[in-house]
Amino acid sequence: MTELRFLQGDITEVDVDAIVNAANSSLMGGGGVDGAIHRRGGPEILAECKELRRTRYPDGLPTGQAVATTAGRLPARWVIHTVGPVYAASQDRSDLLASAFRESLRVADELGAASVAFPAISAGIYGWPMDDAARIAVTTVRSTDTSVREVTFVLFGQHAYDAFTSV
Repeated sequence: MTELRFLQGDITEVDVDAIVNAANSSLMGGGGVDGAIHRRGGPEILAECKELRRTRYPDGLPTGQAVATTAGRLPARWVIHTVGPVYAASQDRSDLLASAFRESLRVADELGAASVAFPAISAGIYGWPMDDAARIAVTTVRSTDTSVREVTFVLFGQHAYDAFTSV
């Protein structure tokens, strides 16, 4: 069974096998968690992302999917990039958000990762309401069959931490 942990802090400083990046489909870095991971991880991550775009994902990584690269200079061994959906009140995209977590765990299993750190995917610039993002994240991870032994949700700010720990 997977043990869940909750930590308020900086995901780029967590010592786990794999860090999940809330990426955009271009895989070229961006703001928030994505930008922090690329800045701290160094050019090795971007180099592998460029190769993925050239070979496997010329049109970008689809929403709800995941792919791994090196973690570069991060304490982790790998970065698992996943694209969460942009929130839209007029359309239920919760299945795509759940898929981002499931697919990240699937990639972690393929890598043999025993410990994984997740951010609050889609709950930043993509506008997903924090309480709902937390519910989907925690329930999806709890219900996913995985060999990952420990999942840590690394949350930026008290509001995110409170939302995730109350699920």
